[in-house]
Amino acid sequence: MALLLLRGELIGEVEAVLFDKDGTLSVSEPGLHALATARVFHCDQLLRQHDEALHARLGPQLRDLLQRAYGLRGSGLDPAGTTAVASRAHNLISTATALAQLGLGWPESVELSEATFLATDHLQGHGSARQAQATEGLHALVKRLAEAAVTCAVISNDETAGIEAFLSSQGLRRHFQAIWSAEHSPRKPDPAAVLALCRDLGVQPQRCALIGDANSDLLMARRAGLPLAVGYLAGWGSPPPLDPTFPHMRHWEELEVLLR
Repeated sequence: MALLLLRGELIGEVEAVLFDKDGTLSVSEPGLHALATARVFHCDQLLRQHDEALHARLGPQLRDLLQRAYGLRGSGLDPAGTTAVASRAHNLISTATALAQLGLGWPESVELSEATFLATDHLQGHGSARQAQATEGLHALVKRLAEAAVTCAVISNDETAGIEAFLSSQGLRRHFQAIWSAEHSPRKPDPAAVLALCRDLGVQPQRCALIGDANSDLLMARRAGLPLAVGYLAGWGSPPPLDPTFPHMRHWEELEVLLR
């Protein structure tokens, strides 16, 4: 067991810490912004090929719907939007919904959405040429946790290959004992996902903490019975709007790890 102190104050005693990935472990905004922008472009082009007359009338409306659905904000992203928080599958559904609002049938909307994502998947995860970097100070924190024999794991709506690629590219893979991804069932934010990951780690939920950048992460931890959930604010250009009833941090240096 190790003691966690936030800005010098004791906040918990843990055996394991569960981390969200995008916006917590990784600075994902530039890559996710490029991905969302590419999805808007390709969806627009595929609609043009599918129905040129419809595209001529409603192309601008589609682009606006997708930009708002994906949380695109100029050169940044809404940290609580679908691109930042939701899984690939949920983003695909939001794309199909935008197409359906233009009057396409659902089968055609899903087909165009799937084609859009196939055209842009190389920009995400293990195939991405824009691999995300670790958030500032993360390596030092992970080292402190390892020295205190605290188990680390990732719980994310990214796919397993993307999580593995990030950890490996940052030299962090050996410090993370388990991964729970969008390919696992149930997926987050279901509290059962947290409980299943704790079982995989062999650690009681009451001895785990979770750190994430979204209210869905923090509420998931609370509902799973974890005694400690901490919001991380520094992974996005605009800080995520987190529930003030949870403790927050802006830099990993604010979290001290003491061996009990």
